[in-house]
Amino acid sequence: MNEITQKYIDSREIAEMMEVPHADILKKLDGRKDRKGYIQILSEGQMSVADYFKKSSYIDAQGKERPCYNVTRLGCDFLANKFTGEKGILFTGRYVKRFHEMEDVIQNHMPQGKELLALAVLEAQKTIEELTGERQRLIEEVNVKNQVIGELKPKADYTDKILKNPGLVTITQIAKDYGMSGQEMNRILHELGIQFKQSGQWLLYREFHGKGYTHSETVDITRADGRPDIKMNTKWTTKGRLFLYDKLKEAGIVPVIERKNVGR
Repeated sequence: MNEITQKYIDSREIAEMMEVPHADILKKLDGRKDRKGYIQILSEGQMSVADYFKKSSYIDAQGKERPCYNVTRLGCDFLANKFTGEKGILFTGRYVKRFHEMEDVIQNHMPQGKELLALAVLEAQKTIEELTGERQRLIEEVNVKNQVIGELKPKADYTDKILKNPGLVTITQIAKDYGMSGQEMNRILHELGIQFKQSGQWLLYREFHGKGYTHSETVDITRADGRPDIKMNTKWTTKGRLFLYDKLKEAGIVPVIERKNVGR
């Protein structure tokens, strides 16, 4: 049943119907240190407590907030089963009559009764949800635009710098843009799963092969013993530098030029 159209009896009224202090009702529902209450037992049994009892409060004559419960028809049935004899019979008669009175009020004051009220509530909830969703979407859209505005200028500065130098560059040259050494940059790229070292040369992992990121350059060298030899050096293309820019930024590492712009 929809929550708005659900009828309740206040636990204080329940106490009057049962002819017991309201505190006794609360003890049965909330339990005591030495005994579980009905609320805990229902919860542990994976029952929906809200189908029976809903936590509420009221302001007493001294202006203080006091606890109480809204008890559904199902909750009253539950409580009635806990009372035997004449007291149980009287309580059952009273709460059944009370719910019938509430039902009559709804039927007599609403053209189509609780069904019409439920429909109106659902329509109102739908409208609220739509407005809330639209508001959240607009907030997210503004946040994204603010993020783009904040990032666009420094990113354009650095990518422009890359595109102005279309030739091959070493890792040391790239590392300088980030304010670090080539050795440190190679270590970071290895930790990010981009490259590995083999026979003294840094090579890309298989998933990055054939994408035009790097170029292996042969360098003639002379060994310490005077023997001529060659060494393979990895250099990065413009496409490769842009690739590294994106990967490093994902890891929270940005060029020095971006840090300066962000701080302005």
